[in-house]
Amino acid sequence: MKLYKVPHSTLEVSSVVLGLMRIAKMANADIRALFDAARDSGITVFDHADVYGGERHRCEERFAEAVTLSAAEREAIVIQSKVGIRKGYFDFSRDHILASVDGSLAALKTDYLDVLLLHRPDALVEPEEVAEAFDTLHAAGKVRHFGVSNQTPGQIELLKTAVKQDLLFNQVQLSITHSNLIAQGVAANMAGSDQSISRDVGLIDYSRLKGMMLQAWSPFQKGFFDGVFIGDLENYAELNSELDRLAAKYGVTPTGIAVAWITRHPANIQVVLGTTNPQRVHDSAAGSDILLSREEWYSLFKAGGHIVP
Repeated sequence: MKLYKVPHSTLEVSSVVLGLMRIAKMANADIRALFDAARDSGITVFDHADVYGGERHRCEERFAEAVTLSAAEREAIVIQSKVGIRKGYFDFSRDHILASVDGSLAALKTDYLDVLLLHRPDALVEPEEVAEAFDTLHAAGKVRHFGVSNQTPGQIELLKTAVKQDLLFNQVQLSITHSNLIAQGVAANMAGSDQSISRDVGLIDYSRLKGMMLQAWSPFQKGFFDGVFIGDLENYAELNSELDRLAAKYGVTPTGIAVAWITRHPANIQVVLGTTNPQRVHDSAAGSDILLSREEWYSLFKAGGHIVP
């Protein structure tokens, strides 16, 4: 498993993250088997959110019910959660952030979160309120590190006018077929090409300049929860052919190659898995150790529907 040193911190994290948004209805033994598969594969980061599971904090509760951690085991992993999504609206108010973190800690049966991310951007955000919440949580030892999710450079810079802590992570949607934040730069300044339109205001370059780590969610999705491209021969025959070719070359599955495509990028992007299948965890993690050549990386990029001028 490829490991990343997180800039502006002492954290070292696995390049693959296990997301736990789908575990609410799983049996304890199955959740534990999923966790064990992740640890056996070298995964150290486990991703939650207060809204996962239907009822608030439900997936966090289920994780704690199924996975009993010794003090040493707890220190060896990174538990990350997110806050800010409420029913029908977003909320980065001081009181909501504080209350939600307390709920996450109680549900997870832990004294601290390694990482707290602000979830979907709140249009009514007041950076001073976020800063107050972060200062309170950090001083109390309840949250050690902070970040955001789905935010643009401007939104991050606005937060930084008041927030004192380094914002280490930004979790964004990214896959071979949903990769505008990479593809736009390749086709920059090409009038008439949809690919040249910037939808994230230079986020990947900003992240590299600021030393902010991106986390790729839905790494196998065609679009926004439109299903996976792996095995979709009707819409992505060329891409699947290339995935199969490279999988055979490197002795992994096509899923592993899809992971390798993301981790090949020099921005050191983490891949957030959403699977509940232990074998798929192993298959995905195996891809993180593969270093695709430039030619291979671009062959997947083009097969995924992007132009290389």
